[in-house]
Amino acid sequence: MSSKSNDQGRAFEYACIDQLKDRIANIRPVLIEEKSVIAAKRAWETQSVPQQKKFQKAADAFIDTLFSAEPLILECDDSDDVVILSINKDSDAENGDVRDIVISRNAIHWDIGLSMKHNHFAAKHSRLSSTIDFGKKWYGIPCASSYWDAVKPIFEKLKELKKEQVSWHDMSDKEDAVYQPIVSAFIDELNRAYQNDYSIPARLISYLLGTRDFYKIVAIDKKAITEVQSFNLRGELNKNGNRAKATLFIPRTDLPTEIIALRFKPNSKNTAELYFNNGWSLSFRIHNASTVIEPSLKFDIQFLGVPTNMITVNCSW
Repeated sequence: MSSKSNDQGRAFEYACIDQLKDRIANIRPVLIEEKSVIAAKRAWETQSVPQQKKFQKAADAFIDTLFSAEPLILECDDSDDVVILSINKDSDAENGDVRDIVISRNAIHWDIGLSMKHNHFAAKHSRLSSTIDFGKKWYGIPCASSYWDAVKPIFEKLKELKKEQVSWHDMSDKEDAVYQPIVSAFIDELNRAYQNDYSIPARLISYLLGTRDFYKIVAIDKKAITEVQSFNLRGELNKNGNRAKATLFIPRTDLPTEIIALRFKPNSKNTAELYFNNGWSLSFRIHNASTVIEPSLKFDIQFLGVPTNMITVNCSW
């Protein structure tokens, strides 16, 4: 992700925190955990005034939908419980919690999270190299020697080209010599692992979506909408209060249990498509993440399909 994209993403997080505080404060006590928003606030301050206004509109647009699904945010009771708004640290994502913004109430031991996106839908950008064991990291099963035998010579070649300061643009055969064989090795290894452990589909989705349920909030500038998508895999979302009840029902979504197909995308040398049961499907597009050749590559992982009972609401602004 570029520095500009990263700053805009953080600025959008700050706009959401700020708008949430204003809207909640009209109903009940709320505070922002100030230390957690320092980086986001700094990024916000670098944005132009028109861009800040756009972020504010995008943030304000989804809040009513969130309130409809999560009545515990606004529920007024006899306690003096405060709603706390905070932004997770990058290390939380590394440890499996992909939520960016957390909304919590300590007195009732309750929290929900939001994963914020600005103009992109990628689920994850996972790196491959000669030392990264994606099987162990993603779903707990180390890659076999056949995978390493296939990819290590390619990454060794890239290491030599890096020493020569060769750019990716100047490597004319990168699709045939690098992308295609690495994606092919990835497909073979994932199929091999699945034949030995049928729990891999659920584990893989859990790796991509983290250890906690959340709402994905995507601001799409060109369409002037903010998309709200629920990932309620464990039933953590949509809790009713003693007095306040949800007016938007968020069903629990089943994890996949079976791989239906794993193949190259038609007419592509750099992208694999993975189809599960229960409505889940993914694409894995390998790409270089730098100008000069490096001995590592990234997967741009995106959802092609999600279960039909997963709620998505488009909020115009």
